This record gives sequence, structure tokens and C-alpha cells, in this order.
Amino acid sequence: MTPQLLKRPIQSLSSVAAGAVLFLTASSLSVQAITLVTNRDNLEANDKIDWSSLEIGTPINLTPITANLLPNSFQTTSEKGLGLSVDIPSIADPRYTPPFVFQTTPTLPANFSNGDYILFTGFIPGGFPALGNPGPLTITFDQPVQGAGTQIAVDDTLNFTAFISAFDDNNNLLGSFSTPGTSATVLDNSAVFLGVRSASANISKLVYSSSENNRAFGINFLSINSTTIPEPGNLLALSLLGIGRLTVRKMKS
Repeated sequence: MTPQLLKRPIQSLSSVAAGAVLFLTASSLSVQAITLVTNRDNLEANDKIDWSSLEIGTPINLTPITANLLPNSFQTTSEKGLGLSVDIPSIADPRYTPPFVFQTTPTLPANFSNGDYILFTGFIPGGFPALGNPGPLTITFDQPVQGAGTQIAVDDTLNFTAFISAFDDNNNLLGSFSTPGTSATVLDNSAVFLGVRSASANISKLVYSSSENNRAFGINFLSINSTTIPEPGNLLALSLLGIGRLTVRKMKS
């Protein structure tokens, strides 16, 4: 009888411990879980980086492209001041251009919107289909964000698969996704949108690539869902509110 009585609490404690481990594991997974976003509106972005804002590079005429040549690694900031870096591996072949930014126009069409500025990974001009730098293109944020995404198209390739991977600030993989995409010489905004969103601001790095190992690809502006930072006016209002509460408390005491 006694051994059985002693055994029951031990089993009960084991069950509780196991339940706690399962709960913590599930909670951790729910916090880390991210989802694929293929519609820009669903990202609910509150910030962005337009590649036309880059204050670096060398203007060059790559007929019919007027481009801004970039280093393979560079830093910039979003419209709301979020710092980020971009890295594209270089290719040890002098025929390849470095990455560059160009603008879509009726004479330089791609299936983004007319007037979009495209960050392009680089290619060998003159041939068709053109050999290009396949990347990957890595975007690292100075502060983790809750979501981010962009539209993507592959040069001289009608159908492809686009890939995105997201990492936290310890370089742990949060998730990887893929989606089919198409490229065309029509300014119809049909380039596939590829982004991720998390339940918390834990996304520190995004890596973009495609299924084409010898083709360049381009992305348009990056939409970002980041933690909202109060504007200076709102910070002043909050400070004054705090002072007011403190004064009331002193008067009551």
C-alpha cells in the first residue's frame, strides 16, 4: 500500500513537469512562428525603403538602362530611420556588373509598376538570356521587425520559384518559404510579393533567392512592419501627461 501511495505523487509530478515542458515548448513555438505573406496589404506595413533613396553608388549608362552601380554590401535607412544593410555576393568574373538600381519605364519594362526603382543583383550585359548574379540577397535590420516583404522578378526567365528565409538576431532560422513567380516585359505590377510576418518583432534578417542558378533578379521597394515609435510631439505629450499625474499625486498627499 505505501509504495503505491508514494508512487502516485511521483507520477503526478512527472505529469505536471511534462505538461509544463509541452506548454513552454508550445509557447516558444507560437512566439517564434512566422507566416508567409504574398500580398503587400496583408503585411500592414508602417515603414519602407525605396531604393531611389540610396545616397551611394555610381551613375552609369548601360543602354538602354541608366543605372546607379552599387557596392555588393551597403547600408541605408528606411523612411522612418530604421537602419539596415544589404549584402549580395560578388562573382569573380569582370564581365558581371555589380548590383545596381534602375527605374522601370515604358522603354525599360518589367512586371513591376511603372516608375518603380528596382534593386538588381547584377548581370553580363548583351546576351539573351543574360547570365546574371543569382544572389542570394540578404537584408539585415539594425533592430528586429515584425514583418517585411517585397516583389521579386527574375531576369529573362518566364517562370521561376522565389525563396525567402527569415532569421532572428541570434541567426536562428525562423522559417523558410517559397512561391511560384513569373517575369514579363509588361508594366502590370504582377511581380510576386514575397514577405514574412511574425507575432512579435523577432525578424532580424531576410534572405531572398530564386530557383535560377545563373540569372539575376530584382526587387522593388521593401515594405516593413516595425514597432511603432512615437513621434516627437507624442513623446512631449506623454511627458507632460506624466508630469501632470505626478503633480496631482503630490497635491493629494
